[in-house]
Parts: sequence; C-alpha cells; structure tokens
Amino acid sequence: MTVREVAVEAYREALPALGASLVGGLLAGLVLGGMRADLRAVEGLLVLVPALLATRGNVYGSLGARLATGLHQGLIEPHVRTGDRRLRAAAAAALANGIVASLFAATAAFTILSTLGAPVASLGRLLGIATVAGLLSGITLVAVVVTVVFAGYRRGYNPDTLVGPLVTTTGDVFGVLFLLIAVRFVAFVLGGV
Repeated sequence: MTVREVAVEAYREALPALGASLVGGLLAGLVLGGMRADLRAVEGLLVLVPALLATRGNVYGSLGARLATGLHQGLIEPHVRTGDRRLRAAAAAALANGIVASLFAATAAFTILSTLGAPVASLGRLLGIATVAGLLSGITLVAVVVTVVFAGYRRGYNPDTLVGPLVTTTGDVFGVLFLLIAVRFVAFVLGGV
C-alpha cells in the first residue's frame, strides 16, 4: 500500500467516528447546560463531573482495547454468546472498575472540598450519585463497546480506530445524562437536594 492509500483508509475509518464524537459532545454539553440547577443544588457535584466523565472513557476505552486485541489475536469471536467466559469476565471487570473509580472520585472530591473548607454535599449523597450514575452508564457503555467493536470488526474496520472516539463520546453523553438521573434519584430517595 502507498502512503496515500493508507491515509485514505485511515480517514475512511476515522471520520465517521470523529463526526459522531463531535455531535455527541454537543449533546452532552446541552444536557450539562440543562443541569445548572442540579449542579448548584448538590454542592461539590461540579467538581465531580470531570472525574466521572474521564473515568467512563478510561475504563470502557480499556474494555474496547481488550476486545479489539482479543479479536485480532483470535481469542474471541465477533459475536455475543452467553457461554463466552472471556467476554463476560471483561465486561464484569470493566463494570466493577467503573463503579469503584466513581466511588473513589466521590470520596476524593468530598475529602478535598472538606479539607479546603469549601461547601460540599454529604459523603453519602455524593457516593449515592456516583454509584447510580456509574452503574447506569457502565451497563450502557458495556453494551455500546461490545456492539461497536464487534460490528466494526465484522464490517472490516479496525476496532481500535472506532473505540477511542465513540467510547469517550458515548461516555460523555450517557455519563452526563445518567448523572442527571442519579442526582434526581438520590434526591428522591434521600429527600430534598
């Protein structure tokens, strides 16, 4: 292959994913903009948002990379089967890592803000929000990652090219949406905001 052919192939694979990333980022921004009242009501939540969103991209991007490597090495097939232990184990590990990272981020935000004397919601409230948002976004991202990686691979795309932009964008969109749902759910359960 010539350099030109390689470049054309790279752009052919990457541009749709980057376009989806652009649109998804705008959607996430719209949802976040609509959360102003929720962000003000739960003190310290604004500090937590970047950590939670970064966690989604990191954890589930890693899952996508593992799946892509498994496909390239022939360790897994590009089909979801209930008996595939490797796929189930990778998905469960990613979900657990995402929730643990969310809980750590909530605890760190609470500790840092408390130490600085800044106003912050209770640790229980932040942990509840992080758990609900982490669980909902984790389940969604596992489904999206597996679908995108397997479908892309079956269609001849390099899944490594697709994983980065699509996982981070999906993580941002659903991360912000599920954060909003989590804030309102925890407020309903605990009463008030």
